[in-house]
Amino acid sequence: MPLGLPPQYDVASVRGLYTGLADGWTYLNAHTDPQISERVAAGVSRAFRMSAAVSTHEASGGAHSAPTGPRRLVGNTHYDAARMAVADLVGAQADRVVLGPSLPVLYSSLSRALRPLLRRNSSVVLSKLDPPELYSAFAEVNADTRWAQPDLGTGELPGFQFSELVDGSTRLVAFSAAHELLGTVSPVREIMEAIRSRSRAWTLLDVSALAPYRPIAFDDLGADILGVDLGLLGGPQLAALVFRDTAMFRRLDALSPVNSEHIAAKVETPVSSGLAGGVGPLVDHLAALAGGERGSRRVRVHRSMGALRGYLDDLGGDLYTYLGTLPAVHILGVTGEAAAEASDDRLPRLTFAVRGVPAETVHQRLFDNGLVTTLAPRTPLLTEMGVDEVGGAVTVALGPFNTRHDIEHLTRVVASLA
Repeated sequence: MPLGLPPQYDVASVRGLYTGLADGWTYLNAHTDPQISERVAAGVSRAFRMSAAVSTHEASGGAHSAPTGPRRLVGNTHYDAARMAVADLVGAQADRVVLGPSLPVLYSSLSRALRPLLRRNSSVVLSKLDPPELYSAFAEVNADTRWAQPDLGTGELPGFQFSELVDGSTRLVAFSAAHELLGTVSPVREIMEAIRSRSRAWTLLDVSALAPYRPIAFDDLGADILGVDLGLLGGPQLAALVFRDTAMFRRLDALSPVNSEHIAAKVETPVSSGLAGGVGPLVDHLAALAGGERGSRRVRVHRSMGALRGYLDDLGGDLYTYLGTLPAVHILGVTGEAAAEASDDRLPRLTFAVRGVPAETVHQRLFDNGLVTTLAPRTPLLTEMGVDEVGGAVTVALGPFNTRHDIEHLTRVVASLA
């Protein structure tokens, strides 16, 4: 669809959409606790308040008026609205959206529903770049499990290995579009081409780290299923799987005999209607960042995220440059000879350590100066990349409201430790 050029991104106006920023702290922890906009907070509040009420119909009259149909509780309409909002976010249709309380729960449900496809003579390909709580959902399936390994120097996921891992027995390939702590972006197109040339396997792509920074177009990514954690976009604590085609539901086992129809409900996990009522306001908020007033919500959110990407790509470049010029700072996947061939395609988030200074000390110094960051968890990947040897690390992730002043303030405080 013709979307036109992204409009100018006005960060001052965007900051006004987040009432939580009025407390004076500088939030650089969007990877774990993104700020909640006033629109989302109000939407969830209203959804909880009205969920048990009966929905109203527009008054109609005349001999040719259409029947209104049975009344529904307002809470039931929230699920439909949430599916439509997720569809607008990623460029899909609402009947292909499966809601769930979290992405690990949805992955676990999917692994059970995939039993007709996964036999003893079949294989699945998983990625060690992914969070363990995601890939563990498929690690115990009744199939041969093969692992795609990230580069320990750069933290990237090399695409060439999928040509070796995938073959005619492969039924599922699951990996993340980006790393939530390192900011590395996977070569999705290269990986998808390798898979398609070797197999008819289903592909499951987690876009949770990518979606807060870039417009998502389902068809362009080439995956069969997209996973997205809506909480990591500043929304309610819900997640969604989006399928390429509703015909895929025919291939899946139903999780409950109550939902045996070949629709999304057969693999859906119950979620709160009050939280579901916040998904529409979330996508409306993302569309309002820089999407303008014209066009459908899908057009506006795509336009808005394009403008956000341009703004945060520039700001992220400063983040890497400013911290990278400090001699004592080691940015995982960027600093050192092993990272010399690292790609420039990175998200505006990174994990760093200060030589000779424990991560807890760095984190506390930042906190004492009004900077909210997080201590990097000891994940298997970060451990193999040497985080323990340097005394731990701190993760920084930018949000739509961050400014160049925030980056300069961060750099000054880190420099005082070096």
